[in-house]
Amino acid sequence: MFHFKTMWLMKKIMLVIVFAVVAFTAMAQTPFIGIWEGKVTAGIDMRVVFTIRQDEAQKYIATMEVPDQGITGITSRDVSVNKDSIIIHVKQFSGTYTGRQVNDTTIHGEWKQGIGTRLHLKRVEKVTTTQRRQTPVPPFDYRTEDVLYTNKDKTIQYGATITMPHGSGPFPTVILITGSGQQNRDEAIAGHKPFAVIADYLTRNGMVVLRVDDRGMGQTTGETQTATTLDFSQDINTSIEYLKARKEVDKKRLVLIGHSEGGMIAQLLASQRKDIAAIVLLAAPGKSGAEVLIEQNRAISETAGLPKEFVAAYTDLYTSIIEHGKTNADKEILKNKIGEEVERWIKATPANIVIATTGIIGDKKKDEFISNFSETFQAPWFRYFLNFQPAQYLEKVSCKVLALNGSKDIQVLSGPNLAAIEAVLKKSKAPTYKVKEYEGLNHLFQHCKTCTVHEYGMLEETISVKVLEDIAAWLKVEVK
Repeated sequence: MFHFKTMWLMKKIMLVIVFAVVAFTAMAQTPFIGIWEGKVTAGIDMRVVFTIRQDEAQKYIATMEVPDQGITGITSRDVSVNKDSIIIHVKQFSGTYTGRQVNDTTIHGEWKQGIGTRLHLKRVEKVTTTQRRQTPVPPFDYRTEDVLYTNKDKTIQYGATITMPHGSGPFPTVILITGSGQQNRDEAIAGHKPFAVIADYLTRNGMVVLRVDDRGMGQTTGETQTATTLDFSQDINTSIEYLKARKEVDKKRLVLIGHSEGGMIAQLLASQRKDIAAIVLLAAPGKSGAEVLIEQNRAISETAGLPKEFVAAYTDLYTSIIEHGKTNADKEILKNKIGEEVERWIKATPANIVIATTGIIGDKKKDEFISNFSETFQAPWFRYFLNFQPAQYLEKVSCKVLALNGSKDIQVLSGPNLAAIEAVLKKSKAPTYKVKEYEGLNHLFQHCKTCTVHEYGMLEETISVKVLEDIAAWLKVEVK
């Protein structure tokens, strides 16, 4: 909760009527001051909160939170107010909120971060909170410490939490590596904190666990706009070196547990370092980034209930766009190539399918569709991901490997990716490996019903207890 101070400069002699006019004018000019909460849909519903105030110079300041992703304290001074309209530019996310106040308690607007998404806000007294059953709460039966450390050249600070069993150790030690997108140390998503749950379980089973804020999140600094998976792997290298300097850590029993993109990072580092005893891949890609995205797009469309002919038609377009994204680095060339594919596809596809899958109605919508894709594919992270080949790293690993996924995962499809991982591991230097699929679990290893991305936040379970048990049991046997 923020505490606001209003500074009044008053002369000794002031008529009451003058004070009343000043007070009324101040209220009329500040209808946006307060806490505003709404939900934006980006595959899943996420709460967004803006706390709006004025500084001593009467300039507007907005602080943004995304509670379901653990994002707090993102402050913007680039706020424009004109009568009943407000525009908030959030530089850190390259995003803009544009809204219009329809009454004292409601703002209708749009959040734009490349693609525009409706975001209506309601005035609230305080931010609503969600407490999931599995989220650990103190007191803990182990030691916990929040830490700060930097990379070698001290250009990036890392904020993290380390949990340790009682005793002097040294203990087998795990580093948790988050999935794609900026995540906090708990990998918070839709009110869940999967990494807090995993850390709690493994520490209770005798292991040191480190979980770290991603770049630009929480207490971790660092540039994100041009960073790729390779850059994020260097962040984990820094965390490994930090741990190796701690007396509680057994340097011969270091384990990387990576979820989704974090699994890619674990593969990459295990192929380069000889001091990693084991890696655990949670819903990690085994196929190329481009293949993962094509399969993901198809699965999400099917789960959403689109007719087969709609899914097939859009997959054709999406695949051709992905191929151009892999090979064309020049922005204008890429945009022209995508434009050609879209034109070809529209001519060959029934209008009802075009509208239902792309929203293209007329030239304006078509141009927006093309521009959004070309801009997305220009991002360094995206280009790196498209061309990432897990096989070239997995075949070089010389540590033990556990690869797990859920049969209902529609982000990294279990069947093709686990099969690809196993095929490469058979030819690798890994002394032992295990691949397992869990029936009925989604990308977060929750027991799902509709098994859509949107459902993550609707489920009470954060992560299957069976998965936690299997990870701990495997590590106790293989990392002695």
